Amino acid sequence: MTAEEKAYIAGIIDGEGSIMLISLHKNQYPSPMISISSTTMELLEWIKSTVGKGTIINKKNYNTERHKNSYTYYLKYNDAIELLKEIESYLVIKTKKKRAQMIINEYKDVTPRNGRYSSELLALKEKFYEEFIAIK
Repeated sequence: MTAEEKAYIAGIIDGEGSIMLISLHKNQYPSPMISISSTTMELLEWIKSTVGKGTIINKKNYNTERHKNSYTYYLKYNDAIELLKEIESYLVIKTKKKRAQMIINEYKDVTPRNGRYSSELLALKEKFYEEFIAIK
C-alpha cells in the first residue's frame, strides 16, 4: 500500500470503522477485528482490494423505503493486526489510536500460539482485555 492509501484507510476507520476485540466462537477469547460499515459498496470493495484481505457482508435492511442498503467490511485475527501496523501512525482519533497500539504492542504477548494459558498468562490476558475495553 502507498502512504496515501494507508492514510485514506486510516481516515475511513477513524470515521466509520471500529477497532475491537470480539469473540467469534463460543469458547474463544476475544480476538482483534477491524470493521467498516458503509452504504457505498464501491468504497468497501476498494478497501478489500487495496488491503488484499477481508470479507464484505450485506447487512439486512428492514425498511427499504427509508434506508439505503448497508455493507460491512471485516478483517480479523492476524490480518487485522497487520493492517493496524500499517495504518496506526495515520490514525487521528485518540481512542482508536490507543486501541490499535495496544493490539500491536501487547496482544500477541498475552496470547499463546497453542491456545493453552497458564494461570499467569490468563491473568495478563484478562487484564489486557479490561484495559482495552476501558479505553473511551
